[in-house]
Amino acid sequence: MEYRILGNTGLKVSVIGMGCEGFSEEDHDMTKKLFDAAERLGINYFDLYASNPETRRAVGEALKGRREKFVIQSHICSVWKDGQYLRSRNLDEVKAGFEEMMALLDVDYLDVGMIHYCDAMKDWEELVANGVLDYARELKASGRIKHIGLSSHNPLVAERAVKEGGIEVLMFSVNPCYDLQPASEDVEDLWADETYSNTYTNLDPDRERLYETCQGKGVGITVMKAFGGGDLLSAELSPAGVALTANQCISYALSRPGVCVVLAGAHNAFELEESAAYCNATEEEKDYATAFESFPRVSWEGHCMYCNHCAPCREYIDIAMVNKFLNLAKAQGVKVGDETTYGLIPETVREHYKVLDHHAIECVKCGACEMRCPFGVKIRADMDEAVQVFGY
Repeated sequence: MEYRILGNTGLKVSVIGMGCEGFSEEDHDMTKKLFDAAERLGINYFDLYASNPETRRAVGEALKGRREKFVIQSHICSVWKDGQYLRSRNLDEVKAGFEEMMALLDVDYLDVGMIHYCDAMKDWEELVANGVLDYARELKASGRIKHIGLSSHNPLVAERAVKEGGIEVLMFSVNPCYDLQPASEDVEDLWADETYSNTYTNLDPDRERLYETCQGKGVGITVMKAFGGGDLLSAELSPAGVALTANQCISYALSRPGVCVVLAGAHNAFELEESAAYCNATEEEKDYATAFESFPRVSWEGHCMYCNHCAPCREYIDIAMVNKFLNLAKAQGVKVGDETTYGLIPETVREHYKVLDHHAIECVKCGACEMRCPFGVKIRADMDEAVQVFGY
């Protein structure tokens, strides 16, 4: 298993995490089987958005004797009312739901307390105004949650929350088809057939900016819907008209700035093992760039996808990383050619660029990388911009 540090939280987390879709299978008997498989595979991160008391109780039973082996991301504002799930903004309901969750899980704290499902600006404003965000901060101050998270499908809302709300972990929907779609307050738009009736070019700029903002601020992203609910794995169902593999979807998500964990939905141990097998997959099996070239209705022309097809560089420059740090700097408002640029670069971006073994200034303009790039990126121009921004 591969591990990353979750943003600025300091938590060391497996790049493959476990969604909770399968926890209710076999009358909740599957829960322990999934946790047993996760422990065996080295998966230490899981998400629990389900509010069904029996599901939460089953997770609590599965955690007994091994709580410290897992990083828990569980949801505030997801409550059980009148025998069914409800996303609540009523502070009394939210508080009661949290207490019930903690009792059923039988844990003293959550690693990440995730404010549940915020896709509209008015909803975010309500969370702030009605005290839900303050309640999350109180829970953190008391140690009952270690870090505050938010789940969202809307990049504009998520970015605002990251900038204004002290959000430390963002749960967000990331896959190569969703990333083409502009922000919407209706999550159904993400997979509506009519959404994909036109040809799209490059990532939606709001989504791209969100990922870069998160990395710049040290907000770790945990990914939901990496497979688009399974649609991307089927040529018949995929909005792109071409099937991707699980390895390609995971690789794509993990290459986005800020992303630390892909939460893989699994209904049994075998499906969890299939996702965990990503860590032993070959580079060819992880390669999403060649698949993207065959998308009939999508084009990423001229945009660096961090896929590393440009390698190897004769001067050993890690071109994808140079481009990633350049884009992160520009996302923070740095303007190429501005004499005051260097002092505006976020310290984390500047220092990460500094420790690269080789830098943009070493580019000899041979152009071999551009000949290999599937997306027609003007790499030599990007190296010139990086020199202007970073100074070397």
